[in-house]
Amino acid sequence: VVNTKTLVSVWLLIGGAAMRCSTLLGILTGVLLYLVLGAVVFRALEAPREEGKHMQLQHTRRDFLLNFTCVDPENLQSLIEEVANAVGEGVDASPNATFVSQWNLASAFFFSGTIITTIGFGNISPKTEGGQLFCIFYALVGIPMFGILLAGVGDHLGTGLRKTVAKIETLFLKWRVSPTIVRVISAVLSILLGCLLFVAVPILIFQEVEGWSLLESAYFVVITLTTVGFGDYVAGDSGYAGSDHWYKPLVWFWILLGLAYFASILTMIGNWLRVLSKKTRAEMEELRAHATDWTQNIQNMSVDFRIPGKIDDPFKRRRKKRRHASRSHGHSGSAAGHASVYVSIKDDVISMPMFPLLSEELLLSTGPRQKCTTALLTRRSPAFN
Repeated sequence: VVNTKTLVSVWLLIGGAAMRCSTLLGILTGVLLYLVLGAVVFRALEAPREEGKHMQLQHTRRDFLLNFTCVDPENLQSLIEEVANAVGEGVDASPNATFVSQWNLASAFFFSGTIITTIGFGNISPKTEGGQLFCIFYALVGIPMFGILLAGVGDHLGTGLRKTVAKIETLFLKWRVSPTIVRVISAVLSILLGCLLFVAVPILIFQEVEGWSLLESAYFVVITLTTVGFGDYVAGDSGYAGSDHWYKPLVWFWILLGLAYFASILTMIGNWLRVLSKKTRAEMEELRAHATDWTQNIQNMSVDFRIPGKIDDPFKRRRKKRRHASRSHGHSGSAAGHASVYVSIKDDVISMPMFPLLSEELLLSTGPRQKCTTALLTRRSPAFN
C-alpha cells in the first residue's frame, strides 16, 4: 500500500499524462543500472563470508570424521541434510527433548499479520497442502481489508500530523519567517517526530529484548517497515520474549502504526508536491498568456499604428495633396493609353502607373489566364471607349 501511494504521488507529480516511451526507457535503464550496482556491491560484501562459512563447515565435518572413525561419512551427510531440512521446516534443532511448537496462537497471529501486511518474513510458512491453499485465499481477502484499515489509520494519523504541522507553522510565522521555509521546517520536524516514535524507540526496545546489536535492530526495523521482510531477523524468535504471548501481537500493532504513519507522511509530501506543481503550472500559463497578449499587441502596432483623436497634422495634409495629384495623374495617364493599379491601404488610395495599355489584338491573342490577369491589372480610360 505504501509503495502504491508513492507511485501515485510520483505519477501525479509528472503530470498525470501517459508516460512517453523515451521517459519509460530512461527510467527502466536507471532501474537496471541500480540493480546491477546492488548486485555488484552485495556480491563483493557477502560472497567472501559465504565462502568462509562453507570452508568452516568442511573443516568441522572433516575433523569430526577424524575424531570418530566409526561414523560413516555417508551417514553423517544424511544426518546433516536431515537437520538442515528440519530447521528449514521451522523445527527447533536444540537438544531439548520437550517439543515447543512454533505454531502457537501468538505465532500464528503474527504469521497471519505478516500475510495481510505483505511483509512475509518466511521464518515459518505453511507446508501442508491445506495450509497453502488456505493461505492463498486468506491473502486475497486479507490484503484489501488491511489496505482499507491502513488508509483509515493513516487518515487519523494524518489529521493529527496536520494539526501538529499547523501549530509549528503558526509558531514560526509569528517570527516572520518565510512561508516556504516554515513549510520545509514543519515537514522535517514531523518526519523526525515519526522516526523517533516508530524507528528510534523500537530500535532500542528490540536491542534490549531480543539481544541484538544496534545495527541488527535497526536492520530489522527498516526491513520490516519497508515491507521487505527477509525473515533472517524476526521479533520473538530469539530470547525469552518468544515465550510471552503478548509480545508478537504488540509487534504487529507497531507494524500497523508504523506503516500508517509513513503512508500519511508520503501522502502529505505528495499533496505538497501536487500543490507546488499546480502553482508552477498556473504561473507558467499566466506567463504564456502575458507573452501571447504582448505578441498580439506588437503585431497590432506593426499593422495599424495610429494616433487616436483628430490632430492637425501637416504631414497628413501633404499626403492628401499627393493622393489627389496622383489620382488626376492617373486619369491623364489612362487617357494617353496607360494603365494604372489602384492599391487600397485602409482609407487611403494610391494610384501608380504601371505600363502602357495593351491593344485589343494582344488581348485577343492571349489565353484565358493572361486575359484575366490583364483585365485585373489594367483599367481603360473613358477616352478609349
